[in-house]
Amino acid sequence: MKRLTDKIALVTGGGRGIGRAIAKRLAAEGAVVAVHYGANRDAAERTVRDIAEAGGRAFPVGANLDSVQGVGQLAESFRSELIRLTGEDRFDILVNNAGIPSSPPMEETTEADFDRLFAVNVKAPFFLVKRTLPMMRDYGRIINISSGVTRIAFPHLMAYNMTKGAVNTFTLHLAALLGPRQITVNAAMPGIVDGRNRPVAPYARRTEARRRHVRFRPGRRAGRHRGYRRLPRVAGRTMDHRAMPRRDGRFAFVIQKFNGITST
Repeated sequence: MKRLTDKIALVTGGGRGIGRAIAKRLAAEGAVVAVHYGANRDAAERTVRDIAEAGGRAFPVGANLDSVQGVGQLAESFRSELIRLTGEDRFDILVNNAGIPSSPPMEETTEADFDRLFAVNVKAPFFLVKRTLPMMRDYGRIINISSGVTRIAFPHLMAYNMTKGAVNTFTLHLAALLGPRQITVNAAMPGIVDGRNRPVAPYARRTEARRRHVRFRPGRRAGRHRGYRRLPRVAGRTMDHRAMPRRDGRFAFVIQKFNGITST
């Protein structure tokens, strides 16, 4: 029996990039995966097909997450599909991965840009958790995809960086709230992602930017640079993955542990 047999997961933005890698890995471990998409249904269906060809189970579910109404649509569609497939509306794992991956420089950011970033990157995860918590079993898992920019000064992405700081705060306090139910809440904080759907921004292609950051490859171990330290595995605990500066000016990912109730 695989580790996640009989578990059900919802991965937002699961058709491409990190979300696609997460969806495929969860399915490979035995979970039934709901692959959410916003506008690109083809990408989500391609992920579902890949999972099926590998012997896993998955289904697509679509909704635009730039409004609370869209979040409600996703929650209801997910619930209906769960009832159809399993006879009940219960699930185990939520991965809040969908988001707008960048923002204009501060001097070019409009109010509309700012509001949409926070709607998709902050408001959507908050209200999706709120809507789906009654459906989540005790001992469940919530994973919020944050970013290393919350620990690294990247002024080019000011508004985007602020949304991920909010995600980290949400993660910390949600872990405390859900501790009594033994639901762990994690924030994963990858570095620069060079994906097919969103190439690395021009400023991040510079040698200095690449030298100063740990590259994160979706679904794989973080790329190592000289001096990178292996991280310990901590099973069944809530963790916040953080990018911290080293003495040589580079950054490495470390883990701050939480016990699900208070930070330690």
